[in-house]
Amino acid sequence: MKVEENLKFCKLFDIYGKLLSSGQQEIMSYYLNDDLTISEIAENLKVSRQAVMDSITKAEKKLNLLENKLTLLARIEGYEKTIEDLQKQLLKEHKED
Repeated sequence: MKVEENLKFCKLFDIYGKLLSSGQQEIMSYYLNDDLTISEIAENLKVSRQAVMDSITKAEKKLNLLENKLTLLARIEGYEKTIEDLQKQLLKEHKED
């Protein structure tokens, strides 16, 4: 479950990341893109582990809120599914020829 959740937040961060504060962007980038632990991020930024956890929690909440309101990720995934289905249909039709 954790891997799927992280993948979801990676996608949400790619879409909505610029709408987070600069501090949240930095921490989420370390956390999601660089795969650093809470302790490593805290050490790099010279802040407490609790400050990093609070920032991640707030950023995740904001990313979810943005997705709930704007549904960009859901739409993108819907388009990807449609494209995949069309490609399968074209391959099937091509094989029948």
